[in-house]
Amino acid sequence: MQNRILYIVLLIVIGALLFSCADSANQTNSNSDDVDLIRTQAVSTFASSLTETLVAVPTHSSTPMILEEPSITPTIITETPLPTATTNPCYNLLYIRDVTIPDGTQMQAGEVFTKTWEVQNIGGCAWRAGFTFQHVGGESMRGNTATLTEAIPTGAKRQISVELVVPSGISGLIQSSWRMADENGMFFGDTLSVNIVVGNITTPAVTNTP
Repeated sequence: MQNRILYIVLLIVIGALLFSCADSANQTNSNSDDVDLIRTQAVSTFASSLTETLVAVPTHSSTPMILEEPSITPTIITETPLPTATTNPCYNLLYIRDVTIPDGTQMQAGEVFTKTWEVQNIGGCAWRAGFTFQHVGGESMRGNTATLTEAIPTGAKRQISVELVVPSGISGLIQSSWRMADENGMFFGDTLSVNIVVGNITTPAVTNTP
């Protein structure tokens, strides 16, 4: 009987010890788990802070900035044409016919002759005394400028003459051109021409072109 009681008491004591050890082990494991959890949270917090710090630091772009150069528009320089002399529309001259020395007349070098044209004032104004009849092209043939000594009214017909000399050392067709000019030297009207042939050369007749 006593042995049984002792056996039971021993079992109770052993069971109490085992329970105490198990409880202590559970507490130890629980504490270990709590420590591990705290460490894990601390590491996570530290890592998060590092991430935030890295994000907060501004980054520098490796792409260089390209500055656009201002566009330069070339300046175009245009030349202003010089004003050309214009004739007074009030004055005009019409060629009518050759009075002497028709075009193609055969002549000899050094020969003196008078060329006469018939013309008409078809402008709106009279030609005043002092207007001139001048050489403008071809051979001058020693001709001098003729000056009007009287006014020629609108619609009037007149004959204009110049004395010329056939040049030497030239053969073939020789031409001399003349025009009327006002007191300011402005030419107007048809160009009057004399066309002669020097030497034994036959050429077709040339007519004055208005």
